[in-house]
Amino acid sequence: MAREEKEKRNERKERKPFNKEVDPIQSKLVNVNRVTKVVKGGRNMRFAALVVAGDGKGSVGVGSGKAAEVPNAIDKATLSAKKHMVKIALEGTTIPHEIIGKFGTSVVKLLPSAEGTGIIAGGSVRPVVELCGIKDITAKCYGSRSKTNVVKATLDGLSKLRTKEEVAKLRGKEVSEIL
Repeated sequence: MAREEKEKRNERKERKPFNKEVDPIQSKLVNVNRVTKVVKGGRNMRFAALVVAGDGKGSVGVGSGKAAEVPNAIDKATLSAKKHMVKIALEGTTIPHEIIGKFGTSVVKLLPSAEGTGIIAGGSVRPVVELCGIKDITAKCYGSRSKTNVVKATLDGLSKLRTKEEVAKLRGKEVSEIL
Protein backbone atom coordinates (compact mmCIF):
# COMPACT_ATOMS: atom_id res chain seq x y z
CA MET A 1 0.00 0.00 0.00
CA ALA A 2 2.81 2.38 0.88
CA ARG A 3 4.54 1.61 -2.40
CA GLU A 4 1.41 2.51 -4.45
CA GLU A 5 1.09 5.82 -2.62
CA LYS A 6 4.76 6.60 -3.24
CA GLU A 7 4.40 5.88 -6.97
CA LYS A 8 1.25 7.99 -7.08
CA ARG A 9 3.11 10.93 -5.52
CA ASN A 10 6.01 10.62 -7.95
CA GLU A 11 3.76 10.64 -11.00
CA ARG A 12 4.06 13.87 -12.88
CA LYS A 13 0.85 15.83 -12.97
CA GLU A 14 -0.11 17.21 -16.35
CA ARG A 15 -0.07 20.96 -15.97
CA LYS A 16 -2.25 23.34 -17.85
CA PRO A 17 -0.40 26.18 -19.54
CA PHE A 18 -0.38 29.36 -17.48
CA ASN A 19 -3.02 31.52 -19.12
CA LYS A 20 -3.19 34.94 -17.55
CA GLU A 21 -6.22 36.86 -18.76
CA VAL A 22 -5.21 40.10 -20.41
CA ASP A 23 -7.30 43.00 -19.19
CA PRO A 24 -8.47 45.09 -22.17
CA ILE A 25 -8.70 48.13 -19.91
CA GLN A 26 -5.46 50.06 -19.62
CA SER A 27 -4.76 52.68 -17.00
CA LYS A 28 -2.36 55.59 -16.62
CA LEU A 29 -1.31 57.38 -13.48
CA VAL A 30 -1.78 61.13 -13.94
CA ASN A 31 -0.89 62.52 -10.53
CA VAL A 32 0.21 61.49 -7.04
CA ASN A 33 -0.19 64.09 -4.33
CA ARG A 34 1.17 63.95 -0.78
CA VAL A 35 -1.40 65.20 1.70
CA THR A 36 -0.49 66.17 5.25
CA LYS A 37 -2.94 66.51 8.11
CA VAL A 38 -1.56 68.27 11.16
CA VAL A 39 -2.81 66.67 14.38
CA LYS A 40 -1.94 67.00 18.06
CA GLY A 41 0.73 64.29 17.88
CA GLY A 42 2.38 65.60 14.70
CA ARG A 43 1.67 65.20 11.02
CA ASN A 44 -0.27 62.42 9.30
CA MET A 45 1.04 61.80 5.78
CA ARG A 46 -1.25 60.22 3.18
CA PHE A 47 -1.22 59.99 -0.60
CA ALA A 48 -3.88 60.86 -3.17
CA ALA A 49 -3.65 59.35 -6.67
CA LEU A 50 -5.43 60.30 -9.89
CA VAL A 51 -5.74 57.55 -12.52
CA VAL A 52 -7.34 57.45 -15.99
CA ALA A 53 -8.55 54.10 -17.38
CA GLY A 54 -9.74 53.29 -20.89
CA ASP A 55 -10.20 50.49 -23.39
CA GLY A 56 -9.01 52.39 -26.48
CA LYS A 57 -12.39 51.84 -28.15
CA GLY A 58 -14.38 54.80 -26.89
CA SER A 59 -14.71 54.14 -23.16
CA VAL A 60 -12.78 56.12 -20.55
CA GLY A 61 -13.03 56.76 -16.82
CA VAL A 62 -11.31 58.83 -14.15
CA GLY A 63 -10.78 57.76 -10.56
CA SER A 64 -9.07 59.05 -7.45
CA GLY A 65 -7.95 57.15 -4.40
CA LYS A 66 -6.37 57.98 -1.06
CA ALA A 67 -4.29 55.76 1.18
CA ALA A 68 -1.33 55.77 3.57
CA GLU A 69 0.85 54.08 0.90
CA VAL A 70 1.29 55.12 -2.74
CA PRO A 71 0.59 51.67 -4.31
CA ASN A 72 -2.63 51.32 -2.31
CA ALA A 73 -3.77 54.78 -3.42
CA ILE A 74 -3.04 53.89 -7.07
CA ASP A 75 -4.96 50.59 -6.77
CA LYS A 76 -7.97 52.36 -5.27
CA ALA A 77 -7.88 55.04 -7.98
CA THR A 78 -7.63 52.40 -10.74
CA LEU A 79 -10.63 50.51 -9.37
CA SER A 80 -12.61 53.75 -9.17
CA ALA A 81 -11.66 54.71 -12.75
CA LYS A 82 -12.73 51.30 -14.11
CA LYS A 83 -15.99 51.52 -12.19
CA HIS A 84 -16.87 55.01 -13.48
CA MET A 85 -16.19 54.54 -17.20
CA VAL A 86 -18.32 56.39 -19.76
CA LYS A 87 -18.85 55.72 -23.48
CA ILE A 88 -17.58 58.45 -25.82
CA ALA A 89 -18.91 59.15 -29.34
CA LEU A 90 -16.06 58.84 -31.84
CA GLU A 91 -15.89 59.45 -35.58
CA GLY A 92 -13.06 57.39 -37.00
CA THR A 93 -9.84 58.42 -35.27
CA THR A 94 -11.12 61.78 -34.03
CA ILE A 95 -14.15 63.40 -32.39
CA PRO A 96 -17.34 64.32 -34.31
CA HIS A 97 -17.29 68.05 -33.54
CA GLU A 98 -15.68 70.85 -31.54
CA ILE A 99 -16.62 70.88 -27.84
CA ILE A 100 -15.75 72.75 -24.65
CA GLY A 101 -15.51 70.91 -21.34
CA LYS A 102 -15.59 72.68 -17.99
CA PHE A 103 -14.82 71.70 -14.43
CA GLY A 104 -14.22 74.25 -11.71
CA THR A 105 -12.24 77.07 -13.31
CA SER A 106 -10.61 74.74 -15.85
CA VAL A 107 -11.85 74.95 -19.42
CA VAL A 108 -10.68 72.52 -22.11
CA LYS A 109 -11.41 73.14 -25.79
CA LEU A 110 -11.32 69.98 -27.92
CA LEU A 111 -11.08 70.26 -31.71
CA PRO A 112 -11.32 67.45 -34.28
CA SER A 113 -8.26 67.06 -36.49
CA ALA A 114 -7.52 65.44 -39.85
CA GLU A 115 -6.25 61.87 -39.90
CA GLY A 116 -2.50 61.69 -39.30
CA THR A 117 -2.35 64.88 -37.19
CA GLY A 118 -1.80 63.03 -33.93
CA ILE A 119 -2.63 64.16 -30.41
CA ILE A 120 -1.81 67.83 -30.00
CA ALA A 121 -2.64 68.15 -26.34
CA GLY A 122 -0.56 68.79 -23.30
CA GLY A 123 -0.45 67.83 -19.69
CA SER A 124 -3.42 65.99 -18.32
CA VAL A 125 -5.54 66.00 -21.49
CA ARG A 126 -3.25 63.56 -23.31
CA PRO A 127 -3.79 60.42 -21.16
CA VAL A 128 -7.57 60.86 -21.29
CA VAL A 129 -7.77 61.10 -25.09
CA GLU A 130 -5.12 58.37 -25.63
CA LEU A 131 -6.92 55.83 -23.45
CA CYS A 132 -10.24 56.76 -25.04
CA GLY A 133 -8.89 55.67 -28.42
CA ILE A 134 -8.70 59.09 -30.08
CA LYS A 135 -5.71 59.30 -32.42
CA ASP A 136 -6.17 62.77 -33.96
CA ILE A 137 -7.21 65.76 -31.83
CA THR A 138 -6.15 69.26 -30.89
CA ALA A 139 -6.81 70.55 -27.38
CA LYS A 140 -6.25 73.78 -25.50
CA CYS A 141 -6.58 74.39 -21.75
CA TYR A 142 -7.75 77.68 -20.28
CA GLY A 143 -8.12 78.78 -16.66
CA SER A 144 -6.83 76.54 -13.89
CA ARG A 145 -4.15 74.05 -14.97
CA SER A 146 -4.78 71.80 -11.96
CA LYS A 147 -4.28 68.21 -13.16
CA THR A 148 -7.44 66.95 -11.47
CA ASN A 149 -9.61 69.76 -12.85
CA VAL A 150 -8.16 69.49 -16.38
CA VAL A 151 -8.76 65.71 -16.48
CA LYS A 152 -12.34 66.14 -15.27
CA ALA A 153 -12.96 69.03 -17.71
CA THR A 154 -11.67 66.86 -20.57
CA LEU A 155 -13.96 64.02 -19.54
CA ASP A 156 -16.87 66.49 -19.29
CA GLY A 157 -16.24 67.68 -22.86
CA LEU A 158 -15.86 64.16 -24.25
CA SER A 159 -19.05 62.95 -22.55
CA LYS A 160 -21.03 65.80 -24.20
CA LEU A 161 -20.07 64.66 -27.73
CA ARG A 162 -22.88 63.46 -30.03
CA THR A 163 -22.73 61.72 -33.41
CA LYS A 164 -24.80 62.92 -36.39
CA GLU A 165 -27.11 59.94 -35.94
CA GLU A 166 -27.75 60.77 -32.26
CA VAL A 167 -28.51 64.42 -33.06
CA ALA A 168 -30.90 63.42 -35.85
CA LYS A 169 -32.70 60.98 -33.56
CA LEU A 170 -33.03 63.63 -30.81
CA ARG A 171 -34.55 66.09 -33.28
CA GLY A 172 -36.77 63.49 -34.90
CA LYS A 173 -35.25 64.02 -38.35
CA GLU A 174 -33.20 62.16 -40.92
CA VAL A 175 -29.38 62.49 -40.95
CA SER A 176 -29.53 64.13 -44.39
CA GLU A 177 -31.92 66.83 -43.07
CA ILE A 178 -29.56 68.09 -40.35
CA LEU A 179 -26.45 68.46 -42.52
